[in-house]
Amino acid sequence: MTSEQSDDRGMPWGELAWDDGTWTTAPVAVTVEDGALRVTAAEGSDAWRHTAYGFVHDTEHALLAPFPVGSAMEVEFGTDFVGADGHAGEFDQAGLFVRADHEHWMKAGVEFADGVLGLGAVVTDVRSDWSVGPVPEWAGRRVRVRVSRGADALVLRAGVDDEPFRLVRVVPFDGAVAASAGPFVCAPTRAGLEVVFTAWRRTPADSALH
Repeated sequence: MTSEQSDDRGMPWGELAWDDGTWTTAPVAVTVEDGALRVTAAEGSDAWRHTAYGFVHDTEHALLAPFPVGSAMEVEFGTDFVGADGHAGEFDQAGLFVRADHEHWMKAGVEFADGVLGLGAVVTDVRSDWSVGPVPEWAGRRVRVRVSRGADALVLRAGVDDEPFRLVRVVPFDGAVAASAGPFVCAPTRAGLEVVFTAWRRTPADSALH
C-alpha cells in the first residue's frame, strides 16, 4: 500500500496494492500489468440471496480489505464488457463489494441487463434487493464507484471518467460489525468476461451526504 496518512486506529489512507486483499472466490485468471488488475470471471459467478429468483449464489469474485467506519473505498475500472461475439453477456457486472458476512453485504457498480448498461446496487440483509437505472452513455468508459461507511449507513456514489460523482443510494449498515470491501466481478451467464481495474483506494469517508 502507498500511503502518507492514517486514521486514529492506524488504518492507512491511499492507494491499496492488489495483494492487500483476499478473494471471496478465486477468479479464472488474474494478472497485473502496468499497475492495473485484469480479472477473468468464471461462468455462473454471482451474488444473490432468495428474492424473486428463489436461488442463493455466493460465488462472486470480490477482492476485499478491511473497511472500518469512517473510511471510504473507491475503485476505477473499464466497461468494455465484450465477448468473442462482440457483445456483453447478460448480467455481466463489476464494481465494489462490501461484505460483513454471507447474509449481509452490498455490491454496487454497473451491470448489463436486458441489453442496456445500468448503474445500481444489490443490498442484502438475509434477502437481496436490486436497484438499477440505465446509463448506456457510460459504456466503454472509465467508471468510478465510491462507498463511504458511517456509524449506521453506507453512502454509495458513482461517476464516469472525470465527471462529478452522483449520489446513488444510502443503505442501512450496522457500524458495530466488522466489514471488508473492494473490487468485484461477476459473469452469471457466460465465460470469458474480463474486467480491468485501474485503481483501488481507501480514504476518509465523505463528510456530508449532499
